[in-house]
Amino acid sequence: MMINEITILPGRDKLGVKENFDVISLKAGETLSIVGPTGSGKTAFITDIELLAQRDTTSKRQVLINGKVPSDEIRYDPALKPIAMITQNTKCFADLSAEEFLKLHARARKIVDKNIIDDTIDLANNFTGEKIKKDMRVTVLSGGQTRSLLIADAILIGASPIILLDEIENAGIFKQEVIEIIESTGKIVIFVTHDPTIALLTQKRIIMENGAVKKVLNQDEMELKVAQNLIEIDKKMGVIRENLRAGYLITNELVNFA
Repeated sequence: MMINEITILPGRDKLGVKENFDVISLKAGETLSIVGPTGSGKTAFITDIELLAQRDTTSKRQVLINGKVPSDEIRYDPALKPIAMITQNTKCFADLSAEEFLKLHARARKIVDKNIIDDTIDLANNFTGEKIKKDMRVTVLSGGQTRSLLIADAILIGASPIILLDEIENAGIFKQEVIEIIESTGKIVIFVTHDPTIALLTQKRIIMENGAVKKVLNQDEMELKVAQNLIEIDKKMGVIRENLRAGYLITNELVNFA
């Protein structure tokens, strides 16, 4: 399904008060982050999007695709649903190898490209320092490996035009690489995050409070500069993390953040 735009119409907060926005629209290639304290309604917001809610959830929000109410087929048929949602708690329960798992999805999507499995695993390995091999069982992958594999699967095999990522920074993946690669695909990407780097890198940001959208902000040049500084710090932190995992000593050069 070709998706040019997704639109969220306001619902109600926990007290029944209308949300503080008229409409939130995202076009293909745009990114949005959702921030706010624990319990403010961040996950409920993206769940409404994942469900393509039609005033039938607790929030009473409505989600439109290309300006129209989505059909029941798109809402309820997993093969047609244009949305992939990946959370920090997402797990694979099928006792398959990574290769078998991806082949199963590729067959369901009627993909005949013989390189798609290798390409997906290669892409996943851009997101994690713990390299994934085709013969690894998906049930024993680490949290970072699982999320990396599922994100790559959503991009290449699922070809989902809308990707929802719920606190992926807690899964030990290379979030900067994830953002850069996903943005280059022209997909609509929505992050629920506590990470300031992710929040500042997205083009739009919404602030949640009491189960509702409190404010909608657009990225500006100053925030982008701050984000670039945070990226450099994140990269150094990533180097330190991977050296620690590999059992190396941390040198002065590694910890020099000046």
